[in-house]
Amino acid sequence: MGKKKEKKIQHYSSSQKILLVGEGDFSFSACLARAFRSATNMVATSLHSKDTLLTKHWSCEPHLEDLERRGCLVLHEVDVYDMNQHPTLMSMKFDVIIFNFPHAGHFSWLCERDEELIEMHKELVQAFFNSARKMLNRDGEVHVAHRDDYPYYEWKIVELSQRAGLYLKEKLAFYKVDYPGYHNKRGGDIECNKTFPLKSCFTFKFSLQKKYRSNA
Repeated sequence: MGKKKEKKIQHYSSSQKILLVGEGDFSFSACLARAFRSATNMVATSLHSKDTLLTKHWSCEPHLEDLERRGCLVLHEVDVYDMNQHPTLMSMKFDVIIFNFPHAGHFSWLCERDEELIEMHKELVQAFFNSARKMLNRDGEVHVAHRDDYPYYEWKIVELSQRAGLYLKEKLAFYKVDYPGYHNKRGGDIECNKTFPLKSCFTFKFSLQKKYRSNA
């Protein structure tokens, strides 16, 4: 039998080994799986247990069913702080690791521009980069979808990546419409299943080599 035809959606293809972390209701993972018509090349993960996920992001159920039907490995209780030490993931290498709109949570006494919350976000992203770097294939990439307006640019994710030995390869505009069925979620404990405005958003691509292109 001939080799299966490669299928693509935006920056991603069925020929890549893809890890998705911090998935909200798994709608982004499910979007990729539908585009590929299979998800055997994908590992999709959530910070929460399955029971907690069904409570916080009740819209996840059909997406999880779709992913499992298409052969995706779905893992719960995966923390980006030490995901490279996860029993299932520690022996795996990936071509692409995706973290869409990382966030350290919402707190009633803090707003996004508060320095305390910004520092919490930076700590989360730094830990993610530190773990992700160890899980990449030689030519692999780490993709972070992120708002680049105030106060989000105060996170300084490019500087954080460099501390982990990663370099900005490309910065491309992120449009939700390019991913049919994707619904970004707030997360945290406050209105967690609601979406948030996606303005001035980009996909930051990081690699182990210094090469930079931009359409920003």
